[in-house]
Amino acid sequence: MVNMLHSAFSFTPEVAEALAAGAPVVALESTVITHGLPYPQNVETAVAMATAVRQNGAIPATIAILQGQIHVGLSLAQLEYLGTRPEAQVRKCSRRDLPLILAQREDGATTVAGTMIIAHLAGIQVFATGGIGGVHRGHPFDVSADLMELGRTPVTVVCSGAKSILDLPATLEVLETQGVLVVGYGTETLPAFFTRSSGLPVNARLDTPSEVAAVIRARQALGLQSGMLVTVPVPAAWELSAEEVETAVAQATQEADTQGIQGAATTPWLLARLVELTNGRSLQANVSLLRHNGQVAAHIAAALAAPQ
Repeated sequence: MVNMLHSAFSFTPEVAEALAAGAPVVALESTVITHGLPYPQNVETAVAMATAVRQNGAIPATIAILQGQIHVGLSLAQLEYLGTRPEAQVRKCSRRDLPLILAQREDGATTVAGTMIIAHLAGIQVFATGGIGGVHRGHPFDVSADLMELGRTPVTVVCSGAKSILDLPATLEVLETQGVLVVGYGTETLPAFFTRSSGLPVNARLDTPSEVAAVIRARQALGLQSGMLVTVPVPAAWELSAEEVETAVAQATQEADTQGIQGAATTPWLLARLVELTNGRSLQANVSLLRHNGQVAAHIAAALAAPQ
């Protein structure tokens, strides 16, 4: 593949070998390391998620940009480097940011949208994350680029729905407009990140990796350039009550509005505030669902790579 040989890309040997052999590979984002979790939980979670992918039959490929070079797969030293860098010194990279960060040879952590783009260029079809961005509560014009990317980049994203701090009904409406299939993995309703159900219906329920792989193949056969969202509920042992989450989100959102926090700074600030308001339980749920989503994504990638 021409893109794999491009000088802007650097692959770890195990990722390069897996892709060349048609073995299962799962892409992982890097903003969870730089902007999603505090140190050292950020690095520990990145390692745990990669381990979960590997133990369930696929090769993990954490994606980031270091000094202007795209890395598909990171070493432990590189994870530590990203995890200890000040947020202000690592740009969150969505579609618009990628050319700038490469040209200026800076460090960048890929969002859901940025990770999807690079995964697709690298030939990786499955990507695991925590939750996608969406439409912000009370700010209907503040819409994450993740939703638009899902409408134009054919990568399957395994997540626990959109983050609970968002307007979930509006987020689903935008996904529908973008032509994105939203699947519930073992559920008929959209997970709400910290809670197992939002009560909102998904487009279809699929219960096995093979069923998901069959839909991916059908999409490929049609030549459709949209992605697919596979939503997985947080493990029951770590679920927060809907009432607790809603109370905390309402308070955090009001505080953010009062302090004038908006745009790209909103999500990291709100998630950090939720950790405080829930006495750390939201952080435990976040870490748990990240690992679980890595396991599910590995199973899907393995089913997709299996001979037909």
